[in-house]
Amino acid sequence: MEKLLIRDAQVVNDGRVIRADVLMHGDRIERVAAEGIGSSNGAKELDARGRHLLPGAIDDQVHFREPGLTHKEDIAHGSAAAAAGGITSYMEMPNTVPQTLTQALLEEKYTLARASSVVNYSFYMGCGERNIEEVVRTDSRTVCGLKAFLGSSTGDMVITDERALDELFRRAHMLLAVHAEDDPTIRRELEGRIARYGDDIPIEDHPLIRSAEACYASSSAAVARAKEFGTRLHVLHISTARELDLFEPGPLEGKRITAEACVHHLWFTDADYASKGNLIKWNPAVKTAADRDAIRKAVNDGRIDVVATDHAPHTLDEKAMKYRQCPSGGPLVQHAMPAMLEMARDGVFSVPEVVEKMCHAPSRMFGITDRGYVREGCKADLVLVDLEAPWTVSRDGLESKCGWSPFEGQRFHARVLRTWVNGRLVFAEGRVDHAIRGERLRFNR
Repeated sequence: MEKLLIRDAQVVNDGRVIRADVLMHGDRIERVAAEGIGSSNGAKELDARGRHLLPGAIDDQVHFREPGLTHKEDIAHGSAAAAAGGITSYMEMPNTVPQTLTQALLEEKYTLARASSVVNYSFYMGCGERNIEEVVRTDSRTVCGLKAFLGSSTGDMVITDERALDELFRRAHMLLAVHAEDDPTIRRELEGRIARYGDDIPIEDHPLIRSAEACYASSSAAVARAKEFGTRLHVLHISTARELDLFEPGPLEGKRITAEACVHHLWFTDADYASKGNLIKWNPAVKTAADRDAIRKAVNDGRIDVVATDHAPHTLDEKAMKYRQCPSGGPLVQHAMPAMLEMARDGVFSVPEVVEKMCHAPSRMFGITDRGYVREGCKADLVLVDLEAPWTVSRDGLESKCGWSPFEGQRFHARVLRTWVNGRLVFAEGRVDHAIRGERLRFNR
C-alpha cells in the first residue's frame, strides 16, 4: 500500500490548529505528529508549508438527481464537484425519479454510486404516507437516515395525513430528517400573488410566499411531535431567526433534536434577488439579513449543529422560466467550503468552527465510522487548502453537470488544492481523477 507523508501542514482538528506532519498509509491516517516525522521510510513526500490540512467535509444533504433527472445532474458530476470543493462524503436525498420509497429502489441507488461516485456516499430512505413497513426495514448501520417532506413536495413524498405522521414519528428507529414548510400557508400567500401579478410574480416575493411563518408552523409542529414520540429528529435547512428558538444551544452530544443550516442561508439575503434572480431561488427561501445573521450566530452557539449545502441543480433554461415554473435549488458542493472559509476570514466563524460544523459534527451526529477527523486510524479523507490564494468563480472549471454557479463572479481567498478520498488523490491541480471510487458509508448505531 502506498504511503504519503504530508510535511509541515497547519492541521485543523478538534478545535485547534497545530503544525504537524501527517502520514497516510493506504486508506488510513497512520501518524499525526506535531513534533514532526523524521524519516519518510519510503513514503512519498508533500511539502504543505503554509497550507491548512482539514478533514474532508461530510455533506448531509445533496440532490444528485440520479435516477430520472440526469439532465440536471448525476452522481458522477455531482461527486466530482464535491471532490473539487473538499467534500469527501455525501448523503443524497430520495426525491429522484422514481422516488426512493422501497428498499429495492434504495439499493439501486447504491449500485449507481458504486459505479460512478468519486467520493464516499450514502442515501436516505424516503418516507411517504403509505410505505411505513418499507421504512422500518431500513438498516441503520448502512443507511444514513430517513427523509420526510412535511409539505412542499409532490406525489408520495409529501406527508400531510396526521395519523401517518404520528406513525412515522413513533416508529422511526433512526435519524429522521425533515423538510419543514407549511403548505396551506404557502398556498395562501401564492394565491394572493397570483391574484395581484398573474404569471409575472417577482422573484423578490419568494421569501414572502415561502414565508417565515410557513417555516415556523411546520418545524415547530415537527419538534413538538418528536418530543411526544421521542423521535431522533433532524430539521434541515433552517432559514429563519424565529425557528432557532426551537433548538437547544451547546454541544451536539445528547441532543435528540438537531438542526442544519445551509451555506446559501448563511451567505445570501433577500437583497441579492435583485442581482441573482432565480439563481438563488431555493426552498426554503433565502430571507432577510436579520435571518441570515441570526443563523450565523446560531452556528456559533450550537443551536445549528451542522452546515450542509442542499446542492440541488437545475439547468439554466429551467432557471430562466417565470416564477411559478422555475424550480427551486442550485449547485453548491464545489463552493461551499471556500464560502465558509471566506466567512471565517471575515470573522463570522473561525476556521476550527468551519471544520466542526462541516466535518466533525456530521461524523458524530450520524455515527460515521472513522471519518471526519485528522486522527490516527481514521480513513484518509483529507483536504489541503491555501487560505491565501485568491481566485474568482467562473464557469471554467465547474464540475456540476448544470454548468453554472450562484457564486459566479465571487472572489474567494481560500482555494482547495488537493482532496484525498480513502488515501487516494481524487482532486489536484484543478482536475478530478474520475477513475477514483468512493466507499459506502458505514454507521456506528
